[in-house]
Amino acid sequence: MTAVARDDDSPKEPKEAVDSTGAPEPDAVEDVEESPRPATPPQPEAEAATTEVKPGRHAKADEPDDEAEPDTAVESDIDAESDITVIPEQPAGPDEAFAKFAPAEEEEPKGWRRVRRGIGRFFIHEWTLAALGSIILAVAMTWPTLKYPAHTIPQDTGDPTLVAWMLAWSGHAVKTDIANLWHANAFYPEQFSYAFTDTLLGYFPAGLIGDGFQAALLRYNIIYVLLHALAFFGAYVLVRQLGSGRTGALVAGAAFAYAPWRLVQAGHVHVISTGGIALTLAMLARGHGFSLRHGYRPERRKPLWALAGWLTAAWQISLGFGIGLPFGYVLAIITLVSLILLLVKRFRHGPFPFGGKLFVADLVGGMIFAAVAVLMALPYLKVAQLHPYAVRSEAEVGAYSPPLRGFFISPAESAIWGDAHAPARESLSWVPEMTMLPGFVLYGLAAAGLIMSIWTLRQRILLGLGVALSIFLAMGTNPYGGGRPGYLTLYDFLPGWDALRTPGRLVIWTTLLLAILAAGAVSALVEQSKLASINRVPSRPHPLLRVATFIPVVLVLGEGLNNTPHPTVPPPPPSVVRAEGPVLVLPSDQLRDLHVMLWLTYEFQKTVNGGSGFTPQRTQEVREVTKQFPDATSVGMLRELGVKTVVVLRAQVVGTPYESALTAPVEGLGVERKEFADAVVFTLGQSGSPR
Repeated sequence: MTAVARDDDSPKEPKEAVDSTGAPEPDAVEDVEESPRPATPPQPEAEAATTEVKPGRHAKADEPDDEAEPDTAVESDIDAESDITVIPEQPAGPDEAFAKFAPAEEEEPKGWRRVRRGIGRFFIHEWTLAALGSIILAVAMTWPTLKYPAHTIPQDTGDPTLVAWMLAWSGHAVKTDIANLWHANAFYPEQFSYAFTDTLLGYFPAGLIGDGFQAALLRYNIIYVLLHALAFFGAYVLVRQLGSGRTGALVAGAAFAYAPWRLVQAGHVHVISTGGIALTLAMLARGHGFSLRHGYRPERRKPLWALAGWLTAAWQISLGFGIGLPFGYVLAIITLVSLILLLVKRFRHGPFPFGGKLFVADLVGGMIFAAVAVLMALPYLKVAQLHPYAVRSEAEVGAYSPPLRGFFISPAESAIWGDAHAPARESLSWVPEMTMLPGFVLYGLAAAGLIMSIWTLRQRILLGLGVALSIFLAMGTNPYGGGRPGYLTLYDFLPGWDALRTPGRLVIWTTLLLAILAAGAVSALVEQSKLASINRVPSRPHPLLRVATFIPVVLVLGEGLNNTPHPTVPPPPPSVVRAEGPVLVLPSDQLRDLHVMLWLTYEFQKTVNGGSGFTPQRTQEVREVTKQFPDATSVGMLRELGVKTVVVLRAQVVGTPYESALTAPVEGLGVERKEFADAVVFTLGQSGSPR
């Protein structure tokens, strides 16, 4: 017997399909066509039945391509009590006979075939391709960083060697003595010396692999490349979540990861490690079902994504407070504004779905983020207590504040603008913190985004105001009023802000907001190209038009090309590597001490040497007193500190105030002197005991 559905003139209407939240899904109802069959005798008592079609999962028309969900098969649900006419089976018609020769329906894969299909889908998924593409692009854009990664380092042999030591120390401390993590081997006998600058503690897993000088350089260079990849990927997924198309997302990722100002910060890994910021915002937006283009959609809530966003935020702030502190305050502002808007919406429109699971995810994630921030802050508060002069003064903030023209001046490391902007850089008092160009192409695309965009007019205005505010704050003490109101207002009232001496680094937020504006303009351009080609056969944009839409991506990346130097790092002298700690290596100054710290990454002997964001008074006193080493005063001071060995490097001490140590007598000092090809090594005995 066969059930036949009534034709379209049936008085009964199909039920409206609804999704899991109760919202109508217009495209969830599909017509059910009647298969042709031979004419049947009239059945006076027969009534045609309607079939109820269960709604499947359908891609919403206003979703980005990556969020579209595959349709499921439409199922007919025939109720035994529904209005159905039962008629006798008829002989098979010609069409039904030929149906026997049709290909068999594809079976659902099982076992290993299903696993292989899942793996295949993973590797062709947009996020996988974006991640792999980000890494490949980062290798190319930072070249030749990975050409000789165990011998060279980007930018110079100053701050990058400090960062290489920090990355090595965190892994060593976690492996050997995590209780003394904050009491590093440098700056002996100072306490909490690991917190003398941003620690990059979040990268400690990399420090668990390998030991020694070359491993430290290799680790640094790999992280240097990957942090650019993460910045690109983070911005890409953020603007995709906000509603941009793929081409617009590529522009945003390129702008955020390869803005010209980042080139001068190549030695400050803690400054250019910004990928976690964009990734956090993307995850939180996805977890809460929010996008700029479509607003808040409760049916899109994903609590685990929200939790992942908070965990990523905690990781980001563990890299340091230089950029982590403003990031934390931005998250607090976003949270507060979101709560106010949700309460206003509830007051005006009544209860709305939020979800208990999402609330728990936010609560737990927020508590983890706050706990990590507090635990990271405690050592820095202790340093401020032990060394009050470490707090940044207003004068120091002013010395590092870039003028407005600095946001249109490129650093020397830019392959495109470096030479052209050389005269302009001469007008800046501190070039490394005042060449803050996000990119002229980015400025142009963002300006276009204020006029033509996929974002609403209100959103464009708010993004534009955000750009202006971020530049105003990043100028530090330069705006009218000397920074009040402005950066110094935050310095006065926000906890921890007085530890930030470089206002210009807020250009991170300028760049991100400009990138979002630019993505809106490029996405609108791509959509217009599709509309212009709708009457073509086939209805796709002409290949040349498609290529043209990628020109903004190429131009933005072009401004990010670098000519960053990659000097060879001096290898460790054997006498330093095998020295018994605590040790002092002479000559001692900020730059040379950074090298010593890196040289001692084999065994991490305690060393009086140290270079960081500030110099402790005792370290400076040792440098001054030991200019007369070996004499009774310097030897006595070093013994009081517990120093056992002094290494005087032959190649470096010549021409410095420490040169006399090479030939000075040690009689009566209780000091043993040994001559080596690379150094003269002094072993300090107990006071008064001849050696």
